[in-house]
Amino acid sequence: MSAYKRVLLKLSGEALSGGRGQGFDTDVVEKIASVIAQLAKEGIQTAVVCGAGNFWRGRDAAHMVRTTADYMGMLGTMMNCLMLSDAIERAGVETSVMSAFDIARVADPFSRKQAIRTLEEGGVVLFACGTGEPYFSTDTTCALRALQIDADVILVAKNGVEGVLTGDPRDGGEYELIRAATYDELLAKDLKVMDATAFEMCRENGMNMQIFGMDDLENIVRAAHGEDIGTRVTC
Repeated sequence: MSAYKRVLLKLSGEALSGGRGQGFDTDVVEKIASVIAQLAKEGIQTAVVCGAGNFWRGRDAAHMVRTTADYMGMLGTMMNCLMLSDAIERAGVETSVMSAFDIARVADPFSRKQAIRTLEEGGVVLFACGTGEPYFSTDTTCALRALQIDADVILVAKNGVEGVLTGDPRDGGEYELIRAATYDELLAKDLKVMDATAFEMCRENGMNMQIFGMDDLENIVRAAHGEDIGTRVTC
């Protein structure tokens, strides 16, 4: 096992809420920020994409125009990135929040070259506002940004599960952890782990993924160190 050089970490908005579903749990945010700062201090170049489920889910707004609902979700990711950025900097690591659309007083515009430069200089980059376009999820953002910055792997930290399961535990049945799979295998089984568009992008471009539970935040460090936890998804 060896640590990856450059990773993209996907966090859900719910993770920042500490399981409460809405808003922030400041203690949890501080702990997550500390772990991310630890990776950067170890020399593991770390970029982050946050969901926005602690503020807004477009699928819950069936009465709204889809484009409007999606833009609201993108703004939710900005709030999460700003919150996490502040906590990471207080943990001793510089950050750059990059937005997919112009919010000049709040964040820098996305730039591949600047993102890579920040990572190489030991800073953490947080990608906000998704792809900047409606109809794309933050899962797709993960795939896109990971490919753009030449990440070694996408690390997907999940709430309440230890990786990819053979079924949905909310259905009340017993399900097993899938330790390793290809994108084709997961797509064929129609397991709703991530957006299918994200899977397709990763499969077509050779980007591997590791999906693991974050009940223990040290799992983020273990995954970045290449430990065999959760589910490895390969091409």
